[in-house]
Amino acid sequence: MIGIDLQNRRPIYEQVVEGFENLIVNGVLEPDSQMPSVRSLAMELSINPNTIQKAYSVLEQQGYIYPVKGRGNFVSGNGALMKQKKQESVFRSLNELVNQGKELDIACEDFLDKAREFYETGVAKYDTD
Repeated sequence: MIGIDLQNRRPIYEQVVEGFENLIVNGVLEPDSQMPSVRSLAMELSINPNTIQKAYSVLEQQGYIYPVKGRGNFVSGNGALMKQKKQESVFRSLNELVNQGKELDIACEDFLDKAREFYETGVAKYDTD
């Protein structure tokens, strides 16, 4: 379902949050479907249940899931809205990168060429070789 990279410097709960965000906004997890229990997911990922609980709290605060007392957590029906918010966040980040590029006098065409290259090849890490 989701993967955890123990070599990643980001906290594990953030990786869990991001994994579920992606599953929800891409429609893999249907609205009103039940999330895995904290205990079962913690066992599956071999991590502390408190870490899963923290991730679920963040997901609830962001509107991705909702709790039902005595039944567990469920996916909210806001997948499309959440996807739109994530897209807006990406565009804000892109805006920051464009401004940094301007400050470094990177030509617009060079910037667009690199963006197109990364988008088409799916390169996640810039290789300076």
